Amino acid sequence: MATAAPRYTRVGEVRPSQLMYAYGVGAIVDLPKLSVIVTGLEDWPADRQSGVREIVEERLLTAVRSRLPTVERLLSAPMLPDGDVPTSPFEDAARIGVPVAAFPRWMVCPRCQLLAPLNSGLFDLDENLYFPDRTVYRHTTCNKAAKPDVIPARFLAACEKGHLDDFPWVEFAHRGQPCEGWLLRLIELGPSGEARDLEVRCETCQARRRLSEAFGEDNRENMPPCRGRRPHLRDFDLEPCENLMRPLILGASNTWFPVVLGSIAIPPEGSQLAQVIEAEWSNLNDVASADDIKFMRRRAMLGPLTTYLDDEIWAAIRQRRDRAAQGESTTQRPDLKAPEWRVLTRFDPRLNTDDFRLQPVVPPPQFAAAIQQVVLVERLREVRAMMGFTRLDSFGELNDPDLEEMTEPAPLSRRAPAWLPASEVRGEGLFIQFHEHALARWLGQPAVSARAGEFFAAHKAWRGARRLDPPENSFPGMRFILLHTFAHVLMRQLSLECGYTAASLRERLYSRGPDDPDGPMAGILIYTSAPDSEGTLGGLVSLGEPAVLERHVTLALEAARLCASDPLCAENPPGLRGQTLHAAACHACLFAPETSCERGNKYLDRSTLVKTVEREDLAFFP
Repeated sequence: MATAAPRYTRVGEVRPSQLMYAYGVGAIVDLPKLSVIVTGLEDWPADRQSGVREIVEERLLTAVRSRLPTVERLLSAPMLPDGDVPTSPFEDAARIGVPVAAFPRWMVCPRCQLLAPLNSGLFDLDENLYFPDRTVYRHTTCNKAAKPDVIPARFLAACEKGHLDDFPWVEFAHRGQPCEGWLLRLIELGPSGEARDLEVRCETCQARRRLSEAFGEDNRENMPPCRGRRPHLRDFDLEPCENLMRPLILGASNTWFPVVLGSIAIPPEGSQLAQVIEAEWSNLNDVASADDIKFMRRRAMLGPLTTYLDDEIWAAIRQRRDRAAQGESTTQRPDLKAPEWRVLTRFDPRLNTDDFRLQPVVPPPQFAAAIQQVVLVERLREVRAMMGFTRLDSFGELNDPDLEEMTEPAPLSRRAPAWLPASEVRGEGLFIQFHEHALARWLGQPAVSARAGEFFAAHKAWRGARRLDPPENSFPGMRFILLHTFAHVLMRQLSLECGYTAASLRERLYSRGPDDPDGPMAGILIYTSAPDSEGTLGGLVSLGEPAVLERHVTLALEAARLCASDPLCAENPPGLRGQTLHAAACHACLFAPETSCERGNKYLDRSTLVKTVEREDLAFFP
């Protein structure tokens, strides 16, 4: 739900999950008659009365603090309780939401083509409290119609540092020399609506210019320097920006990319009491002594902790705080995947909870030489925190070490944040662990070593083209390429029968060599999740039974042998002038949706799995 600060006029609705991945802080929401931008965290409600709740995930919070030390909590987006639908716009529940501000600030009258900002006084807001989607600005002095609805100007300007601004209409139309008393109109010269058919004119001095002169790399010099504007924070960056502005179309997909960090919530390695404390931590965080526990017991507020003694509960709470303090004392990001790997590979039924439940099964007999074990993840909980956002170029998830070095994301607040927006989803998955000796034998083949050299050269060229120094850092190796490719072909196959779309399946890769301090890792987790409290319905887990999984792995590998784009796809070299980081892979055979892939469709090669029309000496599976 969105509300316009400071008057709290409700102007539309979005789902809570969209506030993380599509319409988060700094993103533009295109409503039926308005275009608004979600403002910074200072304006967001952070109390329980607004439907906000704390999301507890100690490992993720520690990882967040390694980058943002001031963060104390992870909070959900404000939302209405289930079934609590306001019947009147004057109820308190109708004001629950996140604040937004009208953006862009320039409007166009479709009847007289007037182009002017909202502060010109020419446009009045017509609020509709009972039908918020009909809230609109009107041109009160139009000479062509009686108060017509105006629409946002559909051109913006941004830069690589995440700054966003209105298109510089006045400077652009007058070529940097505005006249006094300017009056602009946006004229459509053709029916296409493209930039070459749009012209901005000044009626005062008759200056005019086509919008096509602003687009393209050759025309970027026609744009003025970036002012460092941050409309979501209602200010300008204190540090001067050296970039030139770059034009964008309102609604373009590269206007906003979230930067998130996520982890699978695993139960703490310890007693059952420690697991219950972790699950109930949002209610126990303020407990200061054993007397508080006695008070909660008298008020029947302990819930699942009722069966434990007060001293036991207090001791477990202090242990939980000690672990959190140890995490805060380090400036290095904690390892999120090593604890997950230990829990997934060393099944302990005592760790099964309502939010995390494992069930090992026999590996597919046909692939027993390659696959060591298969674990059905019948229940899992994933938590993700939004760290910032970028514009123009996708930063990706912070699991990608290459992307982490590329640039700093734009901030979510003017000051160092005390909390970050987060989301939790529940679902299911399949975990597949590979035999270490089978991988070692494959990695020792001369053809594989030669392919590793080609990928390493492509890796250095890719990082060098993006000025990441030193260019040889973060190379994942052929082990990762094999696991990553296997995850993609299996996700494609499973999506055909599990009932979930390809975009709803995600991968989590565990790939480390024998020289890693935590030991070697070679496994993949394919999972799906949903924001519903019950998660998903078991369609993915049911495909992990030995006979069923064997059939799907066979079909996935068979499909990987040929691609609709062969022989061109199979002939792809690992890198092309620093532009790509994949070999035999394309949209027709391996590429997955952005939300599914952990590494942005990099480091993929079908020839590492099976024989292709180009290579027969790299196949891991005979």
